[in-house]
Amino acid sequence: MTWMVVRVRGTVHSGAEIVETLRHLHLTRANHATIVPDVPSFVGMLHRVQGYVTWGEVDPETVGLLLRERGRTVAGTPLAEEALGEASRKVAERGLLEVPEVRPLFRLKAPKGGWRSTKRAFSLGGALGYRGRAINDLARRMI
Repeated sequence: MTWMVVRVRGTVHSGAEIVETLRHLHLTRANHATIVPDVPSFVGMLHRVQGYVTWGEVDPETVGLLLRERGRTVAGTPLAEEALGEASRKVAERGLLEVPEVRPLFRLKAPKGGWRSTKRAFSLGGALGYRGRAINDLARRMI
């Protein structure tokens, strides 16, 4: 299982640990997203930056759509049609950071309809923290 992580907020007035963790996740700006595997090291990173990101379980269909619309190679060119199927399978299984031929982030637009409160948790009506399968709807709104 893999998770999609989307950066919601900037890092003004945040600690160096937060900035460093976001950099390790390749989330350098707001509305950037990445796909990471469900392993304990990433779980700890997500809990550390939960006040700045939102995440949830991503479907393989959403991964394919993201790669087709927003995926780039390391050189910065769009992914070729023949490489999309294989790259989509690898990303859905192992995460975006484990596939060397694909850039480890997606540059997305702000969500259509806007963000909810960027200061509250998703469970409290905001946009931050764990959101489960609802991340797929968010990803479609941001493409």
